[in-house]
Amino acid sequence: MTVKITTLDNGLRIVAEQRLNLETASIGVWVNVGARNEDKTVNGITHCLEHMFFKGTENRSARDIAFEIEAVGGHLNAYTTRDNTTYYARVLKDDVPLAVDLLSDILLNSTFDEQELEREKDVILQELGQAIDTPDDIVFDHLQAAAFSEQALGRSILGTTDTIRSFRSDILRQYMRENYITSNMVVSVVGNFDHDALIELVARKFENAPTGVSKQAVSAKYTGGRITEARTLEQIHLTLGWKGCAFEHDDYYPMQIYSTVLGGGMSSRLFQEIREKRGLAYSVYSFTGSHKETGIFGIYAGTSPELASQVIPVIKNEMAMIADNFSEDEIKIAAAQLKAGLMMALESTTSRMEQLGRQVLLFDRIISTEEMISNVEAVSLKSVKAIATSLANSDNISLAAVGDEQVQSLKAA
Repeated sequence: MTVKITTLDNGLRIVAEQRLNLETASIGVWVNVGARNEDKTVNGITHCLEHMFFKGTENRSARDIAFEIEAVGGHLNAYTTRDNTTYYARVLKDDVPLAVDLLSDILLNSTFDEQELEREKDVILQELGQAIDTPDDIVFDHLQAAAFSEQALGRSILGTTDTIRSFRSDILRQYMRENYITSNMVVSVVGNFDHDALIELVARKFENAPTGVSKQAVSAKYTGGRITEARTLEQIHLTLGWKGCAFEHDDYYPMQIYSTVLGGGMSSRLFQEIREKRGLAYSVYSFTGSHKETGIFGIYAGTSPELASQVIPVIKNEMAMIADNFSEDEIKIAAAQLKAGLMMALESTTSRMEQLGRQVLLFDRIISTEEMISNVEAVSLKSVKAIATSLANSDNISLAAVGDEQVQSLKAA
């Protein structure tokens, strides 16, 4: 399973890992543009553009795109994050040329028909409405907005009703010309394929891809804040956030260990204390979110209105306790969980394709599984306790909650 990185003459990078024992392959095109690259006036344009790439090209209608991939039993999809956008396909090994052709066609030859755009804006507005109607989904958007107040990194990936309605084909084309350039893109392939044939195929299909100098997103800074939304619901969906760390920060792996011990599973301290011992919540867990220059550490709990006020003190108490009595055994268990997750991801061509594409975009190199495991194993008790102490003592806590009117009285500090 040798990984090779090839840079074409036009600057497009290809990262490929052959697995000749498989019958399938996953192919993805990673673009280093996400919601955080948007001005406020066009919030949601990255996501809208992602949708429009599937709505017809100079060579294929939207129906053709769907039928061609499904006619061979393949899967074609895309997703937008705050940091990047990914277009990917999974096919049988003999259909790799079709997948590359489809991906190159939608990314280089889409027409952005105005009538299709008007229809798709209605679809996106329905997607936005669905997200808003899902409290345990929208609460994380609120937390991001509170933690990175008045910044692109804090804005919704989907955009707003007003911005979505404002998009026109010429605006999409201009945004695409600025961001969908070879220096901003990585093709990631994992599975059964001929390597030399793949490189030749990608070089030919992406030969006319636009080139240029990519623009850097505005640097973000954790601010902390509070957003609550009162609704008539059976539960209160509560999130707390603290300043986290960037991908390349020294604290990245210690924070993964800390989060796993505190709220990473059924054996975690928060689950045992809040759900098993006290019965205060059905769902409770911690999470980390890292970006190029910053990050967030967070905790989610879904609880009843009458119990919500008890949950926050218990969370903070567990964080204070873990800062005082973190153990070597807990680090070993958490490290085993993280290493198992890394190894299990290797068995999925799609997960591995995503991992490789993300690494080349972020670091311009491959971080081997051995290196990641070594980094996990190198985490010391001292480094984790330092993070635990810092978070437990921090007063700059973000809070976001959705639920009945009691959410308005919830306080993080």
